[in-house]
Amino acid sequence: MDSTVKIIGSIPLFDGLDSNYIKAIASIAQKKSCKKGEIIFNEGDKCNGFYVIESGTVKIFKTSFGGKEQILHIYNSGKPFGEVPVFTGKNFPASAISISSADLIFFPRKAFVSLITENPSLALNMLAVLSMRLHQFTIMVENLALKDVPARLASYLLILLKEQNQKKIVTLPVSKNQLAGLLGTTPETISRVFAKFSNDLTIEVDRNEITILNIDKLADAAQQ
Repeated sequence: MDSTVKIIGSIPLFDGLDSNYIKAIASIAQKKSCKKGEIIFNEGDKCNGFYVIESGTVKIFKTSFGGKEQILHIYNSGKPFGEVPVFTGKNFPASAISISSADLIFFPRKAFVSLITENPSLALNMLAVLSMRLHQFTIMVENLALKDVPARLASYLLILLKEQNQKKIVTLPVSKNQLAGLLGTTPETISRVFAKFSNDLTIEVDRNEITILNIDKLADAAQQ
């Protein structure tokens, strides 16, 4: 229980909450471990709660009738997912799968909603998280609909700089194959764009670590 309280207290979703309330949240939390490739829920499944990632990586995606997959999000430690239907009472709008072994914390819907009614601060925290998600969706739709692949990749690297609170060096949270799915392109195209940015000294690539050599050139590429 003490370890769960510590973990929950470190999650941004619950930032600023009173320690007694953190303990109340921990009392309804359930731990779940997933193997790599394990489906957590499918699109259309009934939402009986939401998850926070303790460790590992989870992919949120939709699949078309033709079998084409569109990655919506790839989340790492500390990130919640599946929380929107908690409020609407509807089914999960997308599927979730662990792309590495993962330890998750599950919060049952009914118990969590009861806690929210007792502490509005939690509702405000969740509103902030959901607002950020909406902003990220807006950027993703803009990138996929209006920008070419170099602009999508440049935009994504700039977002990582902000998310990872870095000024120069970012770490890709996913493989380049998964990144291609996230940006709506192919691994071969992503590799060519990385090579282009490297050749013109915009970035330097060392496996999954990207050093931004020229932030202005990267920002210009994102606006193309």
